[in-house]
Amino acid sequence: MAEGPARKVGTAVVLRTEQLTPHMVRIVLGGEELAGFEAGEFTDHYIKILFAAEGVTYPEPWDLEQIRGSFPRDQWPRNRAYTVRSWDPAAGEMTVDVVVHGDQGLGGPWAARVRPGERVYFLGPGGSYGPDPLADWHLLAGDESALPAVAAALERIPAGAKVFAYLEVGGPEDEIEITTAPGVTPVWLHRGDRPVGSLLLEAVTGLRFPSGAPHVFVHGEAGFVKEIRRHLRMERQVPRERLSISGYWRLGHTDEGWRSIKREWNARVEAEQEEQPTLATA
Repeated sequence: MAEGPARKVGTAVVLRTEQLTPHMVRIVLGGEELAGFEAGEFTDHYIKILFAAEGVTYPEPWDLEQIRGSFPRDQWPRNRAYTVRSWDPAAGEMTVDVVVHGDQGLGGPWAARVRPGERVYFLGPGGSYGPDPLADWHLLAGDESALPAVAAALERIPAGAKVFAYLEVGGPEDEIEITTAPGVTPVWLHRGDRPVGSLLLEAVTGLRFPSGAPHVFVHGEAGFVKEIRRHLRMERQVPRERLSISGYWRLGHTDEGWRSIKREWNARVEAEQEEQPTLATA
C-alpha cells in the first residue's frame, strides 16, 4: 500500500497521567510546542501518536519525509490513533485517554509506563463528527475504543436533547465519569464474557426509534459496527449523511494489519449494504 505525502510532525510533553479505570489511562500533554494546535470543531478529533522503531533514534526535529528517505521501511515510526478527549487552549493542554490491556499492543503498554517529562510526537488533528444541534434526536454507540469520542460528544449535547447513548465496557469498574447536561445520560452495558459489541447490537436493534431525523455515531470493533450499520441503513433507512460509522479496530488483527485491509473492507460493506433493497420497519 503506497504511503501518502509526509505530514508535519507535532510535538508535546507529557505533563501528567491518571489511571481512570483498570483498563484506561489518561495522558495530559502540553508544552510550548503545542502553541498553534487547534481542536474543538469536532468531538471525534484525533491525533496519531508516533512511536519510534525499537532501538532507532531519529534526527530532531522529526521529519517523516526525511525519516522515510533515510531509514529502511521496517525502521519507520509506527502510529496509533487516539481521540482528543479535550483541548484547553488557555492552558495549552491536550488530553487523550488510552485503552490498556496488559502487555498487548503498542499504545497500551506505552500509556501504562509513560511518565511526565517524556516527549510525544504526533500527527493531526483529524476529525469529522460533532453532534448536530438541529437533529431531532441522537444515537451514539461504542465500545472502549470509542469511549473518549462518545464521552466528548455527550458533554457537548445540550439539556433537553433526545439522546440514546450506549457504552459497552467489560464491567462496572470500566465506567468513567462523564459530565453531561440534565437528561443526557449514557446507558452502560457490561459485556463480561460476551462477544465485543453483542450488547450494543442488541440495544440498537431493540430501540424503538423516535420520529424525526437522527444523528448517529457508531464506532468500535469493525464486526459489530458492520452489523449495526446494516441495521441502520437497510432496516431503519437512516440516510448515509446522518451516520458517522467506523470500525476503529478489528478482532483478530493487529492495528497495522487492520489498516492494510480497512479500505477494501469498507468498500465491500458499502457494496453489500447500499446495493440491496431496503426493508421498512415500523
